[in-house]
Amino acid sequence: MRATDVMIAGKVAVVCGYGDVGKGCAAALKQAGARVIVTEIDPICALQALMEGLQVLTLEDVVSEADIFVTTTGNKDIIMVDHMRKMKNNAIVCNIGHFDNEIDMLGLESYPGVKRITIKPQTDRWVFPETKTGIIVLAEGRLMNLGCATGHPSFVMSCSFTNQVIAQLELWKEKATGKYEKKVYVLPKHLDEKVAALHLGKLGAKLTKLTKDQADYISVPVEGPYKPPHYRY
Repeated sequence: MRATDVMIAGKVAVVCGYGDVGKGCAAALKQAGARVIVTEIDPICALQALMEGLQVLTLEDVVSEADIFVTTTGNKDIIMVDHMRKMKNNAIVCNIGHFDNEIDMLGLESYPGVKRITIKPQTDRWVFPETKTGIIVLAEGRLMNLGCATGHPSFVMSCSFTNQVIAQLELWKEKATGKYEKKVYVLPKHLDEKVAALHLGKLGAKLTKLTKDQADYISVPVEGPYKPPHYRY
């Protein structure tokens, strides 16, 4: 919205991918009044989208009808120049996946006769010679929240940085024990819960406490962690 001043309500928005990033993006678009369609390769993620009231189709099904396209997959070659050529006039194309190779910017830039019109920094309209219609690409296909806005809210960054600091403290505490080898680890669940717990007070939350009997009944410690390492929220 900051980049284009386009009203999202009533628009058809396509979210490519329904993983962690896609779920949040789809929820935000839906909350803003968009009619959200999801593309997915994973049947479980597709079913999750359907259970949230979202439609699941292929990009080819909707490429000429949707108003907004967002890539969130973390994969490459999601929206290609041939897709963009078929989009309606002034369709918005953007990426919130981690890397900038989800949208075929090289194919777009090298398309014969294509014309780039910079509306403002990080907001470009690309006009195709055959149709004289164009699409609006945000942040040159890179992360739009950084290119077109100011990144994450401070509360989100606080959660992220607390994760990092607590992980470093854990590594330092265990440096002489051999508990951690020189490889990548997922943050242990009890530390994940600690990060969340540290941020609850700011939002005015109060946690319910388990009794010893309750904790024993579900086989967890009273103080946590409350979920097994493999559990996904």
